Amino acid sequence: MKLPLADAILILFDIDGTLLLPKGCGRAAMRLTLLELFQTEADLESHVFGGKTDWQSMSELMARHGYDAADIGRMMPVYEEAVARHLGRIIGDFPVVACPSAMDTVLALQDHPRLVPGLLTGNAASIAPIKLRAAGFDPGWFRVGAYGSEAVSRNDLPALAVARAEALLQRRVPAEQVVVIGDTPMDVACARAIGAVAVAVLTGFSNREELLAAEPDILLDDLSDFFGSVVDSSVY
Repeated sequence: MKLPLADAILILFDIDGTLLLPKGCGRAAMRLTLLELFQTEADLESHVFGGKTDWQSMSELMARHGYDAADIGRMMPVYEEAVARHLGRIIGDFPVVACPSAMDTVLALQDHPRLVPGLLTGNAASIAPIKLRAAGFDPGWFRVGAYGSEAVSRNDLPALAVARAEALLQRRVPAEQVVVIGDTPMDVACARAIGAVAVAVLTGFSNREELLAAEPDILLDDLSDFFGSVVDSSVY
């Protein structure tokens, strides 16, 4: 399957496992944040982050301590400040690296004015640029974004990203011109939430069987074949 280029295509990248491997820096920063804000690590060591928003993860971690999703939502500005402060201080201690071919793909997108790269990530808005810079990406390469501090459910993020793209481009962006790229079944599900093209990549935290079961439109070993498999050659 290749996406025909009828007009601008919005390409929304997940971060962890899709653009870069965080090597534990996010979990470490959240641990410090939990201790600062709540004086507990909760059940962080066993928590599964893949595909979840920070808002969802914090809600799950703190549920046993009397906090629900609405409580965590009200605390998001405080959480964003704290987690960014901690991550910025410690990230140099972690070997954060770009995923295979991710850098080349994102750089190539800068040369195609009808391809609009953006972010759709479970990371809070305050920490996304910190992780990106650590792996060598310029956050400015991504023209729009939707973040894990903005919704409990990842499925609510694509609509936010599309609305921001429409404001940027000053035109409607139909779902068939939106590509969501991620490394978990939850990335596939959030693409389905708006009828976007779902691209799964095997560079992250889900194996081939798990991703095949989620039935993405396209499954890639890595991003090296992005232009060959996702976007029609007419883009060149």
